[in-house]
Amino acid sequence: MEAIIKAARGTSDILLDKAVKKSHVERRIMEIFERFGYSPIITPTFEHTELFTRTIGEATDIVSKEMYTFKDKGGRSLTLRPEGTAPVIRAFLEHGLTSMPMPVKLYYSGQMFRYERPQAGRYREFYQIGVEAIGSSDPLIDAENITLLHYALTELGLSELALHLNSMGCKGCRKDFAASLKKDLKERARDLCDDCRLRAASNPLRVFDCKNPNCIESLKTAPKIGDYLCKDCNDHFDAVREALGDLGIDFIVDSSLVRGFDYYTKTTFEVRSGALGAQNALGGGGRYDGLSEELGGPHIPSIGFAIGTERVLLALQALDIPPSATPSLDLFIISTDEARREAFKLLMNLRKAGLSAEMDYGLRTFKGQMKLAGKMGATFVIILGEQELARGMVSIKSMAAGEQTEVLLADAAGWLIKNLNRNKEA
Repeated sequence: MEAIIKAARGTSDILLDKAVKKSHVERRIMEIFERFGYSPIITPTFEHTELFTRTIGEATDIVSKEMYTFKDKGGRSLTLRPEGTAPVIRAFLEHGLTSMPMPVKLYYSGQMFRYERPQAGRYREFYQIGVEAIGSSDPLIDAENITLLHYALTELGLSELALHLNSMGCKGCRKDFAASLKKDLKERARDLCDDCRLRAASNPLRVFDCKNPNCIESLKTAPKIGDYLCKDCNDHFDAVREALGDLGIDFIVDSSLVRGFDYYTKTTFEVRSGALGAQNALGGGGRYDGLSEELGGPHIPSIGFAIGTERVLLALQALDIPPSATPSLDLFIISTDEARREAFKLLMNLRKAGLSAEMDYGLRTFKGQMKLAGKMGATFVIILGEQELARGMVSIKSMAAGEQTEVLLADAAGWLIKNLNRNKEA
């Protein structure tokens, strides 16, 4: 017998209760996004490679090491999307959404792909759900984004959250900062890892992405972007912080928070969980005022963030917070062999009436069917045998109370809806 083929390294199958919890978390977050005025957008799973090399930055680890890039049969270079923002802006420009009233507020959900070393909370295929507010430079839209991220996570029941905040400045002030940082990194090269020495020459800001403990410690005394902000960037950052203060949201100004993409300008932010280990960022993002121009569009100031679904599920698990209960089953139909056809018709009619219903397809005995109903967590059991069928009746049993009632077959749906609502109110 040949060996069973397993899922590729860095990917995982999401089954049963885990799939239910994931769906619940995503639905809950999307409901909150919509409450804040964001509408859904769906972009392709793969894009032209140039989309990411032009926007994320060729010197970033994502582009240089982590992208899944391949050529199609026409020789075109394509890449499985490693992040969601660039595809959204590409779609925004391609479909002429610039004519819509600004800001255009969109949200997305889906799989992303990066070739990374798999570990808890970090996979090669992973899920993100995020928002983009396109077309506003108002600091209040920054505050809205940050508040939305923080609120979505707290609404799921998460605590021990820390909001980290920084400003990356504009191209002008960041240029002065990069020059000063590059000079500083040259002087402390002995304290840096090999990757950071390379980053120091090609893209010095990327050294702050390093997870090497020696580099992290050494960089604590490196120049800080906050000391190089121009007046406009400094005023913008002050306004964002003031708005968050007005809302009572605590934050930590973190000069090392540069995020992983070259397109960020001004505000960057990240929410971390104290319940997790090294991979503790649940979500983050920032402003990207020049991204549209990088893709051939007009200047369109924008901001957005993404939440890592797997990280959120790990944090919920670490804090022993069930994101949702297993979906309840309203009823299970138990039937004799002679009544199976009628039981099947009843099953479909009850589902059309809005009830979650199931029956046995394994030809189990009466006792086996009752046991299965219990395992599936059915609130009620409908018993349909020859005698009940002959009288046009069904027996309905409450699995919790053990009480059994006879109801006309034609009235079963109404009786169940009434009593299920009564249970929920109780």
